[in-house]
Amino acid sequence: MTLYHAVAFVDHQSAEVLQFDSTSVLDRKIHEHRHFTRQHASGVRDEHEFFGSVCDAMEGIAEVLVAGRHTGIADFRHYVDKHRPLTAARIVGYEVVDHPTENQLVALGRKHFAKVDRMTDTAHRPAG
Repeated sequence: MTLYHAVAFVDHQSAEVLQFDSTSVLDRKIHEHRHFTRQHASGVRDEHEFFGSVCDAMEGIAEVLVAGRHTGIADFRHYVDKHRPLTAARIVGYEVVDHPTENQLVALGRKHFAKVDRMTDTAHRPAG
């Protein structure tokens, strides 16, 4: 099964990457792991490791819509733009949402990508 699109809900403690097509959904959950050390008490290291794990979960996905609360996606976007330019190139948009269910996220992603595919005429279809 080839899934070209995903919607990722990102905040500062957890993320969920939902890769989907018209009939299937593949769910990956990422949780922050706190490592308290004297040298890195600011939490920046933890946040970078967490955002890096979210980017790793997006690896191989052609197009990703990122959703979340304003501050969460703003911090994630800053990290991606600065540290993960290849991932940034695959992110097609950012949407501010508050506490969506998995079904609401998938519906948001399907609606977004249907509109994008119609505008660009780049709907992904299996070769053959």
